[in-house]
Amino acid sequence: MTIQKFPLETLKKVRQYIQGTLVLSDAKTQPQSWAELDEENELPEPESLDDLSGVFAFGGLSEEELSGSTQRDRWFVSTVNPADSLLKLPGLSLNPAFRLVSYLYRAGEDGVGLVVAVPERYSTMVHLEKSLQTCGDISQPPKPDNALPQFMEAIDGDRSPLSFLIASLFRRELQEFGALGNRCQWSHHRFIDALPAQANCQWRVEPSPKDFSPKVKVLPTGQAAVEFFTYRAGNPIVIYRHLDQYAAQNYKVNPLDKAIALIQR
Repeated sequence: MTIQKFPLETLKKVRQYIQGTLVLSDAKTQPQSWAELDEENELPEPESLDDLSGVFAFGGLSEEELSGSTQRDRWFVSTVNPADSLLKLPGLSLNPAFRLVSYLYRAGEDGVGLVVAVPERYSTMVHLEKSLQTCGDISQPPKPDNALPQFMEAIDGDRSPLSFLIASLFRRELQEFGALGNRCQWSHHRFIDALPAQANCQWRVEPSPKDFSPKVKVLPTGQAAVEFFTYRAGNPIVIYRHLDQYAAQNYKVNPLDKAIALIQR
């Protein structure tokens, strides 16, 4: 059995990197001029998310379309590729037979997102937009054909302690993709490795934890567990324990996020 502890700085850097990849780049939001297109070339019909990103980077859309106002009060396919986060994260990769695709819903100041894993042949725009015909309001998201029950089932890795820690952060960031306003939950959590000095804690668990450092335990069977702690600011401050348990053969996770203490200001 291997238990490895990690510094808070590692979690912060991983989180910052993932969040950065889930934001549309300027190239995808700033149109180019139609004059830059060779007269002999035609704008191709987009078949995949990669092609769709190129369409949004090209000029000719109205100001209303560019502002996203035509996408209000309904689900639509996002140009963000969630798998981009895996390009530089050590120990994890996307199963080549699958694609991670994303959807967004916008209604005024309200909004959510959705990330799903689908087989590669079902990741074309035809299939992705087909699911938009049967979805409803913000509480009835699209259900693409042959999507996996959990997008983490499409993730491969080297089974190292670091890979499990990254997987836990990756899953939480993607679950909150596209969330706005009161829909945001995870983004309000801050990592901790100790309680504030002289904190007057009202514990909800017994016994109370003594070691708040982020840690990963890998069993000889291949199973793994990730544990780390966060706080959510407010009055009172809430301390959370996050415990993720991984199966021996994949990165499908059984998560537990539990409030364990209150700190009155």
